[in-house]
Amino acid sequence: MRIIHNLDEMTETARGWLAGGSVGFVPTMGYLHEGHITLVQAAHQECEISVASIFVNPMQFEESDILIHYPRDLSRDLQLLGSANVDVVFIPRTEEIYPAGFSTYVIPSSSLWAIQPTRGIGSRVYNRGVATIITKLFQLVRPDVAYFGQKNAHQVAIIRQLIRDLNIDVSLRILPIVRESDGLAMGGRNYFLTPLSLIHI
Repeated sequence: MRIIHNLDEMTETARGWLAGGSVGFVPTMGYLHEGHITLVQAAHQECEISVASIFVNPMQFEESDILIHYPRDLSRDLQLLGSANVDVVFIPRTEEIYPAGFSTYVIPSSSLWAIQPTRGIGSRVYNRGVATIITKLFQLVRPDVAYFGQKNAHQVAIIRQLIRDLNIDVSLRILPIVRESDGLAMGGRNYFLTPLSLIHI
């Protein structure tokens, strides 16, 4: 398993993909769970080269407190990815993804959704953050197939739109939701749920 932090190294590595076969890519924000591993295993089985990224994207959080406290466990993540036989793990640095003076964004049309919340998933900030980072990751990794979970339906809608509108040459593979034993869909944000909030889900 190769670990890449530097953007230039990732770009140079991606230039050699054509000789190695198809590339399956699983973008994540880390704190991996069984749902992520299912995606990685599918990429490993269906493509010659499997790549996972770990990047907590600051652009999709309105509140700095949530970003600061977003769960992280890199050593555990790397153990899980190694067990899933991923070939490359891309862990870019925030200051390289969004260097000083960064000012170019991908902003999906709000007409994609009947109701657009002002905060959280589906907000303008979230949509812009997701579209911008996914576009950058696709350009850096150059995958043939990108893998996402059905749970992230809103995110998938954004990505389908930007692939179509920007003519990005990547196919999407959407896999079924993976759930906890109590039926709750697995997700990194579950970390923030309280026992009381779980009762109302």
